[in-house]
Amino acid sequence: MTTTILLTALVTALPYGVAAQRDTTLHALDSVVVTGTRNGTDIRHLPMTISVVGRDRLTENERVNVLPTLAEQVPGLFVTSRGMMGYGVSDGAAGTINLRGISSGTGQMMVLVDGHPQYQGIFGHSISDSYQTMMTERVEVLRGPASMLYGSNAMGGVVNIVTRKMLQDGVKTDFSAGAGSYGTVQSEISNRIKKGKFSSTIAGQYGRSYNNRPDMGFEQYGGYAKLAYDFVSHWNAYADLDLTHFNASYPGSIHDPIYDARQWVTRGEASMAIENHYSNTSGAISAYYNFGRHKINDGHGEGEPRQTSYFLSKDAVSGISLYQSARFFSGNRMTFGLDWQHIYGKAWNRNIATGEDAAPIGNEHENEVAAYADFRQDFLTWLTIDSVLRIDHHSQTGTEWVTQGGLVFHAAKYGELKAMVSKGFRNPTIREMYFWTPANADLKPERMMNYELSWKQHLKEGALSYGVNVFYIKGDNMIQTQMVNGRPMNVNTGAIENSGAELEWNWRINRFWSLNNNYSYLHMRNKVLGAPELKAYAEANYTSGRWRVSSGLQYIYGLYTQVSPSEIREKFWLLHATVSYKACKNLEIWAKGDNLLAQRYEINYGYPMPKATFMGGLNVTF
Repeated sequence: MTTTILLTALVTALPYGVAAQRDTTLHALDSVVVTGTRNGTDIRHLPMTISVVGRDRLTENERVNVLPTLAEQVPGLFVTSRGMMGYGVSDGAAGTINLRGISSGTGQMMVLVDGHPQYQGIFGHSISDSYQTMMTERVEVLRGPASMLYGSNAMGGVVNIVTRKMLQDGVKTDFSAGAGSYGTVQSEISNRIKKGKFSSTIAGQYGRSYNNRPDMGFEQYGGYAKLAYDFVSHWNAYADLDLTHFNASYPGSIHDPIYDARQWVTRGEASMAIENHYSNTSGAISAYYNFGRHKINDGHGEGEPRQTSYFLSKDAVSGISLYQSARFFSGNRMTFGLDWQHIYGKAWNRNIATGEDAAPIGNEHENEVAAYADFRQDFLTWLTIDSVLRIDHHSQTGTEWVTQGGLVFHAAKYGELKAMVSKGFRNPTIREMYFWTPANADLKPERMMNYELSWKQHLKEGALSYGVNVFYIKGDNMIQTQMVNGRPMNVNTGAIENSGAELEWNWRINRFWSLNNNYSYLHMRNKVLGAPELKAYAEANYTSGRWRVSSGLQYIYGLYTQVSPSEIREKFWLLHATVSYKACKNLEIWAKGDNLLAQRYEINYGYPMPKATFMGGLNVTF
């Protein structure tokens, strides 16, 4: 609490005109979300803790990826990084999403695009360079297990990217470009059209940075397209396609340099859905296909021979999802759903000199089928009961039952007290079961239970909101590599026991000023890389006439960058500011600075982050 007060005082004491915001707060008074229940629901009637970050917030600091903003705006969430641009894959990669000490690096956190899972099929983790602002309308983060709706890999929570669409008839095109420190360049263009029953969104982006260390260059380009059609007043359909490709190099840790390490990665996702919306029932059937192609040169140490082979892989996660929600009587809502998913992965080596492929390292696939039912009932005006039951069958590990129960007490005007108990699980990945020496085909799912109590309230007609929650997580069957009969093997032997508290408040003071702050404390019995014990963020925003200014200050304490053979922890302050000027109706000019305190720090061990960096650019709308 002391840290939150200090951060707020520091930021709000900045001179007049150093912060800005467009017309948004972190949570609207009647925020409707889709992540916690599949159909649009008032967040006040759900027992889960869900953070909603809108497009204005995601773009106010001119970032091309959604994750840096989420790491500031969402209590308990942290994302590892190693430079100005690019997360990469393989050794030395960053982009691990940690939520309450549960990590996407081990496949325990899931990223969704419009409710469809996005992760690398062989290793089971997210590919963070894929999550671009160009396609994003808002992001909903469910903090806590979401396995009841999304199955495996949603053990610790989900980040759901809700894509953009045009709501009113017309044509709108947006273009932005910027350049700055270390040869960093970013650009993005999008076009949205709506005419009658038809709407479309088409976007493209390009980014490049040399980053702050030699031989750590990153280049990325991609595109997104979405077509939608309203058949009649109650039925609509859409199809979308997202493609991104990046080339990256990495020099290894400063303690153990690597030479010639390169990555060439292509990721894509395609989906289509038919939706229905009636007064008493709504639902959808959708199909999705998430795929990737990776080529990697792992490089070599000083004095070691060059690699003779590339590592290549291709993977896919495809599925069909069906759900229907209905209200049978007053205050009631029931949702029934069916999910089917196919996971595929193949890996092999290719001789660099001859281009010949070696025998596959592995070529495996898994299937998962599940059914679930969600029951929610309002009693009078002061109580909502919610319960979910899921049965999930995996082709290798068998059947898993998942339950969740929660209560929402509407204890005050626009104030809710929530209590929830939920289970999360994660099936072992293809790599853990079949690839390389530690593989063990007899692995069982990881499991955890989450207990949570929260309070949230809106005051001053929604201009002021605050929330606080406490949680306790206990898990077992965590997959770890240990020596068994003289050789390394993956076994279900680890445990998780985390607890903590999270606090957030947001205040739109007047039409010029707004503040938002959050604070999270995490206690981990077993330390986790990239999960800080303390994270606090305070932001002040000011807007007047043609000027917008935003300034934020983040404090990180107890960030473990190494846990073995010895523990290494980091603490640091990060200050950023963005200033923009509306030169005319169609043109906005901006400039921003990050790490303005020029802190020396690391998030990945052996990868020093850049000190103060600067960028400038323009946004054009027509």
